Amino acid sequence: MAALGLPKHPQLLVGTETSDDAGVYLMEGGLGLVATVDFITPAVDDPYQFGQIAAANSLSDVYAMGGEPLTALNLVMFPAKKLGLSVLKDILQGGSDKIVEAGAVLLGGHSIEDEEPKYGLSVCGTVDPHQIWRNSTAQVGDALVLTKKLGSGVLLNATRADKFSASALAEEVIPSLTRLNQSAKRVAQTFEIHAATDVTGFGLLGHGLEMAKGAGLNLQLEYHRLPFFGGALEMYQKGLTTRSNKDNRLMASPFLKLHHPLTGAQEELLFDPQTSGGLLLALPSAQAVALVKALQQAGNDAACVIGNFNKGKPGIEVI
Repeated sequence: MAALGLPKHPQLLVGTETSDDAGVYLMEGGLGLVATVDFITPAVDDPYQFGQIAAANSLSDVYAMGGEPLTALNLVMFPAKKLGLSVLKDILQGGSDKIVEAGAVLLGGHSIEDEEPKYGLSVCGTVDPHQIWRNSTAQVGDALVLTKKLGSGVLLNATRADKFSASALAEEVIPSLTRLNQSAKRVAQTFEIHAATDVTGFGLLGHGLEMAKGAGLNLQLEYHRLPFFGGALEMYQKGLTTRSNKDNRLMASPFLKLHHPLTGAQEELLFDPQTSGGLLLALPSAQAVALVKALQQAGNDAACVIGNFNKGKPGIEVI
């Protein structure tokens, strides 16, 4: 969500200033209303799975703010004459099932005819105004925890190009993309979370950079700790990539320092765009191991500590 320079409203708790995951408005009665919108082009060929992934991706922004989804509206752009309404029905069913799983209510939506399918949700949720997670409020000494593996962008592209096994994608990647960040958020709420966001189109470095610059801190990432999907490095080694890697690199590189040489393929993994990626959670380092253990016990198997925030020039160092 880009900063727009809009006038500050007295009840607007979170706006566009730091490109946070959603806006938060203070309602009468003291509850925070979380509002967000997102839609994507098909990540996979299966329409039902596409609907699941798109919905999980949209709902994630509410979880990344520390909130719980309440209502959702479908956003549909679809070539009905070309693909047929049965495909659309499967997409919407996938989305509906994720909305129900999240405990939210589908209110309706809007659709238009388009040449390429696109689907997502406008989501409203609620959050305690005193427990809002921002992407810009990490503190010196905080550890950074990631809850899902990285590398889905190149694997999705490689599968479309018949360079990566569809069965391998279905075994490891699809379950991660369709999994809500709900359990991770609820576990994390029992800890002292100082800042949070989710990893989506800007990749790990892009979203990590938003956290570092927002807090005015240096984020140190430990490359050997980063969890990657099997096959992701191999695909980059074979020359596959995504449309977003170049832009993500251009955005992050001026603020990036590599302490040890990485191969070109290893570097590309840092810029790989995610769809329905995991949460990035900043909290006191003394609590990080306990958080990871609790996340893993709740089914977030890939959860791990990947770095820490320190005083210094705002940016990212990879060691």
